[in-house]
Amino acid sequence: MKKLYYSIGEVSKLADVKPHVLRYWESLFPELKPQKNKAGKRTYTEQDLEVVLRLKDLIKDQKFSTAGARKAYKKNPGEPEVASLPVGVRRELSEIRLFLQTLHDQL
Repeated sequence: MKKLYYSIGEVSKLADVKPHVLRYWESLFPELKPQKNKAGKRTYTEQDLEVVLRLKDLIKDQKFSTAGARKAYKKNPGEPEVASLPVGVRRELSEIRLFLQTLHDQL
């Protein structure tokens, strides 16, 4: 499901990353700068979500340090260092996983 804006909780669930990690990544990666609404809450765009998923791939999946991830992201922001699923496909799969997990929890 595509939306104009995602909350930090939604991005956290979709990317399977804790909200405090997202806030920490904001301080390290200038590419990740979600806007804040009038209430001061972060609003992530589709592009922000793709950045988060790319960073998660580098840091959590490929085991880069944050410094290494920063270099790898700057070197090649749209493409993973190794062959993996495109970010859009991973986002869709994350949404499906979240839906199935919610459905399972209701059983």
